[in-house]
Amino acid sequence: MSVSVTFDDENLAELASEAVGRLVAEGVPAALASGDPTLWGPGAEPEATVRLGWLTLPLTSRELLPEIEKLVERARAENLNHVVLAGMGGSSLAPEVITTSADVPLTVLDTTDPGQVRRALEDRLESTILVVASKSGGTAETDSHRRIYEKAFRDAGIDPADRIVVVTDPGSPLEQSAIEAGYTVILADPTVGGRYSALSAFGLVPSALAGADVKELLDDAAAVQPLLSQTEGNPGLDLGAALGAAAADGRDKLVIEDDLSEINGLPDWIEQLIAESTGKSGKGILPVVGADPSGVDDELVVGIDTDGAVTVTGPLGAQFLVWEYATAVAGRVLGIDPFSQPNVAESKENTGELLDQAELPVGTPILVDGPVEVYGELPGSEAPEDLSDVLTRLLDAIPEDGYLTIMAYLDREAAFDAPYPEGASFEEMTDAWSGADPVTLRGQLATRTERPVTFGWGPRFLHSTGQYHKGGPQNGVFLQITGAVEDDIEVPGKPYTLGRLQLAQALGDQGALAKRGRPTVRLHLTDRVAGVERLLAAARQA
Repeated sequence: MSVSVTFDDENLAELASEAVGRLVAEGVPAALASGDPTLWGPGAEPEATVRLGWLTLPLTSRELLPEIEKLVERARAENLNHVVLAGMGGSSLAPEVITTSADVPLTVLDTTDPGQVRRALEDRLESTILVVASKSGGTAETDSHRRIYEKAFRDAGIDPADRIVVVTDPGSPLEQSAIEAGYTVILADPTVGGRYSALSAFGLVPSALAGADVKELLDDAAAVQPLLSQTEGNPGLDLGAALGAAAADGRDKLVIEDDLSEINGLPDWIEQLIAESTGKSGKGILPVVGADPSGVDDELVVGIDTDGAVTVTGPLGAQFLVWEYATAVAGRVLGIDPFSQPNVAESKENTGELLDQAELPVGTPILVDGPVEVYGELPGSEAPEDLSDVLTRLLDAIPEDGYLTIMAYLDREAAFDAPYPEGASFEEMTDAWSGADPVTLRGQLATRTERPVTFGWGPRFLHSTGQYHKGGPQNGVFLQITGAVEDDIEVPGKPYTLGRLQLAQALGDQGALAKRGRPTVRLHLTDRVAGVERLLAAARQA
């Protein structure tokens, strides 16, 4: 089964057709399919030269299958049925989509929240196999997870070499240290960037260990691959032309819907791919996930197996490849290098500098509203009256072409601890969880503005939409949420805890955003449960 791209918007279809005509006249389909690194201009060529390996992954990744199968057989023989993935960005988002769509369990650690990490540590450690996935080999979050699990395994009398699998690029510092430690090492294709790595070892190894059929993924991708060199009937070309032409025409807010899709969570993966690939040089496409369309002029609705201005249907493996191809095409249309991430390092560097300080410079709150402290600068000269006033003023600060983003450095599973009555129905349980979930804030604020409201869990979004926030159009308004840590976790061999790292990451990104002159406010929950409750109540009152 292949991928189909259909249009239900005559103006968009015309724009896309015109863009396809130009791309075909320029020889782009055949050139891209053959891996031509000159397609995005001289400035992008050096990076593109070493970043086009994803085009052939449906074929080249098959070489990994025997090694992966042996690993899976060993894990099953040893009853290692709790698969934990420590990885960020492209190393975690694709496996999460693959495993949730296949309905197989995978615990994903793409967080520095001590509570969320402790949940994983306390869950069946005796039957845990840990996949440590890092392209660079130096990702701070993933390095911390590895160190913490090594200690936990040793404390439990378990040899880490029997439980840790490393996926990394050849020559990375992680490869050498893993070999020295006796860990199983599976090397990924170094010519594939992180956000394009869904069909590489980064996507396949943890997914296969969890029980997903990764050969089927490659088969589905291989089925669509021949179409990507064609000038007609090329879903990647049609989709990329539509995305790029729409954005160039002012429709640069990409609302992705998947209500009817059997693929679970693909918009989250698309969000990283599109935002990090296009959000630079003051341009870009902003993906909006988990939101209803507002009907504003700068909005483009794309449906995954559901109706939109553009509808994309097809199996997951093929969708991965088509969206990657489409992103590269959209970059060409917009004059953007889709393989660089020039602003990602900024927040990382800020974090490192903060961690070197004896005390983190949290500043003085401009308002304390019960269990919520407010830090930063609000538009207007007057001090805010209360938390509701803070939220109202942030919404009022969104430009006509702008957006609000909520960035929560919290435990994204904590809402499931919310109490509910004994014998409660599923609807009652869902209401209880929703009332304790920071994600609920996105929907509450979205009802009060026509502008897009996005939500990201920190620090995971730093490896995806964080590039767009800093490198894309400077029309964002930013709301951070941090929380007090009651039960912190030491990072062995490092002079900081997870809680300190998490707060430093928030402060580092806040500094990077504030430097650009955009409204940036941090809400600190001195009591996380009560703080979320107060925040949601304030949003209802605003």
